Amino acid sequence: MNAPLHNPRIAEHPVDPIFVERWSPRSFNDETLPESALLTMLEAARWAPSASNHQPWRFAYGLRGDAGFDAILGSLVEFNAAWAVKAAALVAIASKTTVAGPEGDVPNAFHSFDAGAAWANLALQAHLSGHVAHAMGGFDRARAAAALNLPADYQLQAIVAIGRRADAAALPEKLRARETPSGRVPLAQIARRGAFA
Repeated sequence: MNAPLHNPRIAEHPVDPIFVERWSPRSFNDETLPESALLTMLEAARWAPSASNHQPWRFAYGLRGDAGFDAILGSLVEFNAAWAVKAAALVAIASKTTVAGPEGDVPNAFHSFDAGAAWANLALQAHLSGHVAHAMGGFDRARAAAALNLPADYQLQAIVAIGRRADAAALPEKLRARETPSGRVPLAQIARRGAFA
């Protein structure tokens, strides 16, 4: 059983509670994740908004104990691997950097933006399902690309650890203090009417 979690997040304007309740813990319990539950999260990701409906996102995943999980885990930096090893699933998110043009493939300037929207949908569906998802940028991109047979015109964006949250006490001591929802800067610092500055 998880210890009660104090969530210090307070929205400045009315939003659905999911936006302040969702966060990215690092402590996972030993519970397995049925593939059907993971596919529900990926289905939510599939319905993300997409520039010109190109849907550039792609996912490679593994469930704890299978070769895909081990391949993804092996690409993580040591800091992330130390806690992500306990996740029930690992998902690599990539995006196609090109789209078909009238005379061949052309760069897709929005591939990363769209993949980020897909990640957000995945994270919110995980939360709605009673799971947690933590995206990581700390991984060896070349190693992950080779292990996952990433096509040349795709770019890895993130690795996501998914599972059920465990108590912070399950983490190494140096990580325990960080196992709490992080705050956000005030809205006035990131949104201005009429101009950015």
